This record gives sequence, C-alpha cells and structure tokens, in this order.
Amino acid sequence: MNLRSLSPVNMSWVVSATVKTTSPVILEARPTRATQESSRQRCMIFSPSRLLRYRNYIVIVLTPLLLLPLPLVIPTQEAKCGFVIILMALYWCTECIPLAVTALLPVILFPMMGIMESGEVCIQYLKDSNMLFIGGLLVAIAVEQWNLHRRIALQVLLIVGVKPSLLMIGFMSTTAFLSMWISNTASTAMMLPIANAVLQQLCDTEANAEERDFSLTAAKDGQENQAFEMDDHKGSDDKELKPKDSNINMDLSTVPPEVCERSPEMEQRRLKREQEYIKLSKGMSLSVCYAASIGGTATLTGTTPNVILKGQIDELFPENGGIINFASFFGFSFPNMVLMLALSWLWLQFMFLGFNLKKSFGCGTKNDSDREAYQVIKDEYKKLGRMSFAESCVLVIFTLLVLLWFTREPGFIPGWATVLFNKDKPYVTDGTVAILMSALFFCIPSNLPRCCGKSRDGAPTEAPSPLLSWDIVHEKMPWNILLLLGGGFALAHGSEKSGLSVWLGESLIPLQSIPPFAISILLCLLVAMFTECSSNTATTTLFLPILASMATAIKIHPLYVMFPCTISASLAFMLPVATPPNAIAFSYGNLKVMDMAKAGFILNFLGVITVNIAINTWGVAIFQLNTFPSWANVTKTP
Repeated sequence: MNLRSLSPVNMSWVVSATVKTTSPVILEARPTRATQESSRQRCMIFSPSRLLRYRNYIVIVLTPLLLLPLPLVIPTQEAKCGFVIILMALYWCTECIPLAVTALLPVILFPMMGIMESGEVCIQYLKDSNMLFIGGLLVAIAVEQWNLHRRIALQVLLIVGVKPSLLMIGFMSTTAFLSMWISNTASTAMMLPIANAVLQQLCDTEANAEERDFSLTAAKDGQENQAFEMDDHKGSDDKELKPKDSNINMDLSTVPPEVCERSPEMEQRRLKREQEYIKLSKGMSLSVCYAASIGGTATLTGTTPNVILKGQIDELFPENGGIINFASFFGFSFPNMVLMLALSWLWLQFMFLGFNLKKSFGCGTKNDSDREAYQVIKDEYKKLGRMSFAESCVLVIFTLLVLLWFTREPGFIPGWATVLFNKDKPYVTDGTVAILMSALFFCIPSNLPRCCGKSRDGAPTEAPSPLLSWDIVHEKMPWNILLLLGGGFALAHGSEKSGLSVWLGESLIPLQSIPPFAISILLCLLVAMFTECSSNTATTTLFLPILASMATAIKIHPLYVMFPCTISASLAFMLPVATPPNAIAFSYGNLKVMDMAKAGFILNFLGVITVNIAINTWGVAIFQLNTFPSWANVTKTP
C-alpha cells in the first residue's frame, strides 16, 4: 500500500497493515497526538474546574434568565419589584459583580419596568442618612490622619497593664471604643500589630528568663562537682581549689557538656510555654476583631447597618418624629455593647486563658517579662511625642461633634436644635451637625500660623496645610458604601410604590399567633446566620423592608424586630471571610478556621440573647415598644 497516495485528509491517520499468509490484510486506524490534544481541549471547555473559573459570568447571565418567568407569568408591579429584589439579593450574595454596581441596578430596572421614574429613583441615593454617614467618615479620616486613635489606644494600655486577662480587657475595650467612631477595619488593623508586639515581648522575656535560670543552675552544679573532685586530691592548695562564691558571673566553661545539653524537663517547659503563647495569641487576635465588630454597634455612625436602620425608618415611616437619632440609638446600644463585650471577654478567657485568676490577673505581682512588655508599650507611646496642634484640634472638633449629637434632641428635655431651629419642622438633623463639624477640618490649619516666621534660606514660610485635604479624603473615603446605602433606600421606596411591601405584610399576618419575643429571636438568628456569608450592609438592606412590612401587618412596633436584627447583622464572628476584621485577625494570629468557628458560634448565640434582653428591658422604656405607634399604621397604595 502506497502511503504517499493518501489524501491530506487521510494523512491524519496512521494506517498499519498486518499481512499474514492465512488471513487477509487488516487495516487499523489510530488517532495522532494532535488529534488527541484537540479532543482533550474540547473536553476541557466543559470541565468543572474551567466552569468554576467562569462562575461569576455564569451567575451574571443565568440568574436573570431563570428569574425572568416571574414578571412574565405574573405581570404585576409587585412581581416586577420582586424580580429586581431577588436578582439584587443573589448578586449581593454571590458578589459576581461589585456590591456597589449591584446597588445601581434600581436606576436601570425600576424605570424600564414602569415601577418608578428615573428622577424619583436617583434622588434616593443621596439622602440625609448619607450625609450623616459622610460626616462621620470625615471625622474618622481626620482621627486616623493625625494618629489620634493610636495615642488613645496606647494610653489605655499603659493604664490597664500587661497581665494576660487585663491585657485582653485593655485591647477589647480600646478597640471597641475606637470602632464606635472610626471604621472597624481601621481599628483592627491598628491594634493587632501592637498586640502581637506585646505578646512577642512577653514570650521572649519569659524564654530568656528560663534559659538564664537553667544556665545558672547548670553552672553551679558543674562547679560543685569540680570542687568535690578536687577535694579528693591530697597535697593541693585549698585556696586554689575552692571556687569563689558567685551567683551571676559564673564561668560557664566549667559546666560539663552533658549538663549544658537541654534536659527533657527544660524541653517540656519550652514546649508548654510556646503552646500557652500560641493560645494567648489566638485569643488576643480574636478578641480584637470581635471587639471591633461589637464596638461598631454602639453608635449611629459606628457601622453601616446602623445608618441603614435610620434611613429605612425615615423612608418607610416618614411620620416617625425622628425616633432614631444619635442620642436614642446610643442610649439603647451602648449598654448592650458593654454587656456583649463582657460576655465575649468571659468566653474568650475561658477558651484560651482559663480561669486561673492569680496567673491571669497577677494579684499585684510583676516580673521581668511584664516590665519589659510594659516598656514596649511605653516606647511606642514615646515615639508619638507630645500632642501636636493638629491632634489637639481634631480632638476638640471630635468632642464638640459628640456633644452636639447628644444634646441636639436628647428626648427628656428640649435640645438646642429644637429651641433654635426645629420649632415647627425638623430643619436641623444629625447629618447637618456632622457636615458642619467635618467641614471645619478643611478650614483650620494643621500648625499655628506664624506671621513673622521665616525658613532656613530667609524666605517667608508658606501657609500651613489644613487638617484635611480633599486628596486624602478621596483616597480613604469608601464611596462604594454610599452607593450601597442609596441602593437600599431605592429598594425600600420601590417596594412601597409597587405595593410589594403591602403584599408581604398581608402574607405574614399568620405570624400573629407567635409571641413577639420568639419572632425576634428567630429573626435575629436568621440574620446572624445570613450575615456570615454575605456583607452586613447587603443583609440589612434586604431584611429591613421585609421586617417593617411584617411588623405593620401583625401590629407590633417596627423597632421591636428591626433594631435587634440590625445589631445581629454585625454579629459575623464565625468565618474569616465574614468581615474585614476577621480576615485581618486570621492573617495575624496563627488561627485556623475551626478556631474562629468554635469561638464565633457561641458568641453569635450570646449576641442574639443579649440584644433580645436589651430590646425587652430598657429598649421598651426608651422607644415605648409595648404599644403599636400611630406613625407605623400606614397603608400606601402604588
């Protein structure tokens, strides 16, 4: 058979002929290597690993296609709005596109589906709550810019000391306080390096002390053995044979080699010490990140879900009379935060330190390791130097802002805003105060102006820069959060205009047979579980309008379920990916996922129990939760 006569198409096959005298010629065709490679590549296109790499694009395309029958089969306004909400919920949970981009979908879908006009949708993205959030963030940026938060943290640590339990209390209380005013991520990122430096110094000092004690003991034993052997030699000079009495400056060269080798007991002590400090490091890292999440729940601007709660209440119940303001929110949340922080400390103390009070608290004793670790904190504080003019100005503005927030409308007496401005309408809000005080950062110089000052070359000195510049703000401001807030307000307004909120409320009327406290606990557990795999901002945005509709339908105070669920959205303690503070702690503290899961699982339950105790005790007194308010009895038609 002549292979040259084959056509180019057939040349891709190798033809082998086996000729036997008793049988005809047998032709066997085998694929070449190139054909096998092309076939393998065609199979790889549909392999699970390749599909997994393109999962975001698959979710983006398939999700709206699978949900499209809902508005087509049920062509009502409620179904169309439900399509948008479900689509955004799935996009937020999977994060196939950035969260802020998902938050912009109402601008596209609501006008196209005839739910709202474009201008009505867009105005939802910059409301009073957004202004409050911007003002709070500007203050936080100024505090971080001039290291005021670091000075406060180190000063607190110098007060509480370096005993393990006291150190954990110090780090948790400091982190929680800072998270009330600056972002949880920033407070965690600042406190964890300090905690690791202090723990490393404690471990190194204790190790050096053990090595020194062992060396001294070994040297003493070696010299005693040498003296005993020399006393056996007669005719020797006793003055030359007797070793001198020395406690520290011993000649370690006289120690026998077998004594210098690490004994099993010494090795066991070293391993035990290292295990203790590994556990302490894990506990300290978890305490910092948990305290950041807990501390953010104490103030209205502490974390994004708190601002979303105020915005949703004002949007869904415009006649609420400003029931949520800085003072009322703080009055409810701060005691709850303190209680939750104390329970978290007790649980972490039990998990990682035990309840050896003498060892954990020290009972007034101090050793070398404590002194050297304390010196580490003291040296860090000395590096900051004296408080500068800029730090003083930031501290004064920050203090004035907090005082103005508390006294604007305290509730038990008329506030300054009520007396001066809000006589017939709420002209001045917490957002007004936040923008007023944060604008001062761009007007006050960072150094004291010197009219006659000159530089080294004799030229007049330039004017000092302000406390904040727009370049710094533009770099550090989380603009995506503002879009997330706006997207949530647009969804809430769309559910009202379409009638979806009324339909949801009517569907949840059977829940009237369940006691309100049981409803609150179940919803808090659901939100706490949901927020472990979704951002707390998205979780709050999705749940609060539904909870408001449910509360209106079964005639309970909306805040009775909305407030606890808002706090529960910040209880993401179990997974490293749940919050940025968890991820930072996971990278610092030699943690495993199981360590965080075991500690966070119990803390989730403790947090849910704590917030439900709060809402049923002092929450009832602050917000009159035992009655259904008249401002919540609204029925809007599309």
